[in-house]
Amino acid sequence: MNKITPRTLKGFRDYLPETMIPRRKLIETAARVYQSYGFSPIDTPALEYLEILTGKGSDETDKQLYRFTDHGGREVGLRFDLTVPLARFVSQHINELGTPFKRFHIATVWRGENTQAGRYREFMQCDFDTIGTWNVSADIESTLVIYDLMRAIGFERFTIHLNNRKVLSGLLEKLDLADKTVPVLRALDKIAKIGYDKVLAEMCETAQATETQAKEVLQLATLQGNNDDILRQLETLLAGSEKGTSGVADLRAILNAATAVGIDEAHLKLNVSIARGLDYYTGTIWETFLGDLPGLGSVCSGGRYDNLTGMFTNQPLPGIGASLGLDRLLAGMEQLGMISGIRTPAPVFIPYFDKERLHDYLKIAAQLRAAGIGVEVYPEAKKLGQQLKYADRKGFAYAVIAGSEELDRGICQLKNLSEQSQQEVLLEDLPALLITL
Repeated sequence: MNKITPRTLKGFRDYLPETMIPRRKLIETAARVYQSYGFSPIDTPALEYLEILTGKGSDETDKQLYRFTDHGGREVGLRFDLTVPLARFVSQHINELGTPFKRFHIATVWRGENTQAGRYREFMQCDFDTIGTWNVSADIESTLVIYDLMRAIGFERFTIHLNNRKVLSGLLEKLDLADKTVPVLRALDKIAKIGYDKVLAEMCETAQATETQAKEVLQLATLQGNNDDILRQLETLLAGSEKGTSGVADLRAILNAATAVGIDEAHLKLNVSIARGLDYYTGTIWETFLGDLPGLGSVCSGGRYDNLTGMFTNQPLPGIGASLGLDRLLAGMEQLGMISGIRTPAPVFIPYFDKERLHDYLKIAAQLRAAGIGVEVYPEAKKLGQQLKYADRKGFAYAVIAGSEELDRGICQLKNLSEQSQQEVLLEDLPALLITL
C-alpha cells in the first residue's frame, strides 16, 4: 500500500503545543475581558445557508466564500466572519434574548484569500457585540473593551484608530456622491497601502467622481493634528450635513469618555482615513495597530452596523462590536519575542526514577493539582538525567525530585529549571510554596 504524504492545505496550518498554548491563553484572556463587561458566550454552526452569507460583506468576501452543495442538495457556505451569523442568530432568537443583548463569540472562520504573514484561510476570530441600542454609550463601552483587551494581553504600545462612517457619508452627500459610497469607501480604505495618488485615481475610475470631488474626499481623509484639532476641522468641513455633524458628535462623545477614564491620545487616535472594507458598517469604526509592528495590519477591528439584520427581520436591531484577529496577533507576538516556546501547560514536572514508589509520585501530583497547580509525572522509571532533559525541552518551570530516602523523610528537592537552582522542601509545604512562586 502506497503511503500518503502528510501535508496541510495551502493557507491552513497545524498548531504545535508551543503555538497552541499561547493561543489558548489569548482566547482565555479575551473571554475574561469580554465577560468582565457582561458579554455572554454563544456559538453558531460553521455552515450556514448560502443566502445567509452572500451579499452581506463585500464583493471580495463573496468571492472568498467556501461554498458547496451538501448531501441534501442544499447550497451552503462556511462562515467568513462571526458578525453575519450573529445577525441571523439575533433575528431568529431575539424574542427570547431581549435587548440590549451583549454576546461574545470565539470561533473559526474561513476565507479563500491570498495568504500572507499572519493571515491564513482558516483563522479564529474573538468577537464581542452589543445588539439593540443606538445609544453612543455602546460605542464608548466597545472602545473601552478594545483598550482593556490589548492591555490584558500585555501590550503597552498600541493605538486604536477611531472614525465614523457618518462623517464620510455626510461629506459624500454634500458632494452629490451619496450613491457612490461603496466604491469611494473601498478606495479610501486602501490609502495606507497604495497612497494618495492611486486612491485618487481609483475614486475617479470606480466611483466616477470628478478630480475635484475626489480631492475633497481625500482632504477630509488626510486631516492632520491632535484629536481636538481634527474634530474642529471636521465640524467646519461638514457644516450643513446633518449626518456628518451627527458622526462628529459621536466621535467627540467617545473621545471625551475615553479621556475621562484615563485613556490618552497615544492609545486612541482619531483617524478619518480608515473606512473598513465591509459594506455593513454605518457609524463608529475602529482599527488597532501595534506600535512596534505597524506593518502587521490591524489586530482588532470593528464598528457599528445598524442595518445588517434588515435582511432577516423587520424589527430594528442595531449592533456594534469588534473582533480580535487572534492569529495575526499571534504572528506579531512571535516577531516581538512575546511567546516563550513552552510546550507544556503544566508548570511542575515530577521525575519517576524510583520504580517502586509510583504511588508516592502520583500522590504528590494529586495534592498539587488539588491546590490548582498543573503537574506532569513522567510515565517511565528512567535515569533522572534523561527525565530532566525532557523537562528542559518542554519548558517546565520546576521539577519535584524525590527518591526513596527523601520520600521516607517527607521531603523533596524543588528545582528551578530555568535558574538551575534547588532547595529542600517538606512535601506538606510544597503546594503552598509553589503557589507563591
